[in-house]
Amino acid sequence: MEDYQDTDSTEPVEFPVDGILDLHTFHPKEVKDLLPDYLFLCREKGILEVRVIHGKGAGILRETVHSILKRLPEVISFRLAGEDAGSWGATLVVLRPLG
Repeated sequence: MEDYQDTDSTEPVEFPVDGILDLHTFHPKEVKDLLPDYLFLCREKGILEVRVIHGKGAGILRETVHSILKRLPEVISFRLAGEDAGSWGATLVVLRPLG
């Protein structure tokens, strides 16, 4: 992925755009910009099925992710992952292709 600035350090963080976004490594306030940007990069690479790992916890991050996904026109659908893909600790997203 493009460089993404970590708010706690001056070094950019690089990670692969492979259809799996693990939000555990990011600050919750970064998710509002990070998620749409990551989904756009996935679409550019032709990755139209994405797994967003938000963890189980109290569900606050999951609710934030779902709220963002509901507003994005490029999202066809999303649902909680099955037992084999993280259960309610991950969300599976289906994206529209570019163009």
